[in-house]
Amino acid sequence: MILAVTAGKGGVGKSTVAYNLAAELDAVVIDADLGMADLPASRGPDLHDVLAGRADPVEAVREDGPVALLPCGRSLGGFRAADPAVFVESVRAVRRHYGRVIIDSPAGLAGDAGLPVLAADACLLVVRPTRAAIADGVRTRELARVIGTPLAQVVLNRVATLPEDEARTDRLASRLGAPVTPVPDSDVVARAQQAGRPIRSIAPDSQAVDQFVSLAESVESAPDCSGSSNGR
Repeated sequence: MILAVTAGKGGVGKSTVAYNLAAELDAVVIDADLGMADLPASRGPDLHDVLAGRADPVEAVREDGPVALLPCGRSLGGFRAADPAVFVESVRAVRRHYGRVIIDSPAGLAGDAGLPVLAADACLLVVRPTRAAIADGVRTRELARVIGTPLAQVVLNRVATLPEDEARTDRLASRLGAPVTPVPDSDVVARAQQAGRPIRSIAPDSQAVDQFVSLAESVESAPDCSGSSNGR
């Protein structure tokens, strides 16, 4: 399974969703934001090195943290040296070795945002419960449709309370054509982000963890995530 976690704009919590979903699925998370990496960094080869031909993608995966991670560099030189054409095969090499891959995609509709969607069997769209964020999400959904990658799930992130308004959730699911999982806004999520750790390691009995468990179960049961789709 290769799942691209994407969003129509930054600031909706996409990286947090990707990291915590990878933790629940025991998957490798790849930080594919070549220009603005956001997941925890560490020493050693990174995605910039992989895309420049200086490192093997599997050997660049870090297994010493709470979540297996292929980080991305943060230097301008590394960004310029990266060859995006190598990206898809690099992701597939990681999938062949580890089985499950979650890609933290760049936000928006720039050219590099389409690469993770192209590499993936399916994508997961993260939106905030605002009109602007949902409108941006619809445009990202159309990008995935054009590329031919199915939308497996939608995360309605940072909702004020749970259960989220069911009528609004149903309308969003109908508009985007995929099941919607709401995830609450909470201090626990903020503390986990600051610590660079999954929420489960900070507050295993929290409501946020329950929602990520539910999300992981939904992703695992989605037909498009059960294997390679579109001949990939």
